[in-house]
Amino acid sequence: MKATIEYNSRKITINVSEPIDISIPIDMEKENINAWGIDDPKISVEKFDGYEVSVANGAVVNFNRIQFNPHSHITHTECVGHITKKVHSVNQNLKHYFFVSEVVTVAPEKKGDDFIISKKQLKTALKNKKRDAIVIRTLPNLSDKKTTRYFNTNPPYLSEDAALYLVEKGIKHLLVDLPSVDKEKDGGKLIVHHTFWNTKGTLRMDATITEFIFVPNTVEDGEYLLNLMIAPFENDATPSKPILYKIIK
Repeated sequence: MKATIEYNSRKITINVSEPIDISIPIDMEKENINAWGIDDPKISVEKFDGYEVSVANGAVVNFNRIQFNPHSHITHTECVGHITKKVHSVNQNLKHYFFVSEVVTVAPEKKGDDFIISKKQLKTALKNKKRDAIVIRTLPNLSDKKTTRYFNTNPPYLSEDAALYLVEKGIKHLLVDLPSVDKEKDGGKLIVHHTFWNTKGTLRMDATITEFIFVPNTVEDGEYLLNLMIAPFENDATPSKPILYKIIK
């Protein structure tokens, strides 16, 4: 089923029956992603007076408790409150949910002991395109990204000039298939986070970073309409479910 919407004075047509889900869920029947070395997420049956509330146990409903950290266990979207003394809420600052985005694939470049996503790579991918969001898929793009335990693994990250380039390009929403846009251990500098949110100037309150996505290899690079759906937590970060729709025209 096709739908046409008007976006910044441009008419965009998408097939709403062909959504591309690029989120990674918490699934207790499988191995889950994990970053920063904390305990795994838990989904457990709630108990009342020692009685487990589940239909299998004779109750009329299933009633589960979920314990997790959005930064460690699931696709999540965060705002500048992630790195500021005042904890701004992503639920308050993300006011719109549809954006024209560009899916790009990059093979992080080796730099010393690290692998980085450089300004040159992003500039080559974006060229003169005007986009509100960028979705970065890194190579190799294997399905184990959905179950990797990122702790003392030094995964790829963005360079500072790459982040500055995205700001200068007007990119408001940065989505990556990594646990962080910054180096795993950088002494707390979080240079890319600070650069992207412009913490030395006027804060980019409406800008977001989404980490732990997974873009299937069947998805081609190019222009998509992004529906950035978030859970309504008043917190610096919240679980999210970004959905892509290929733009037909």
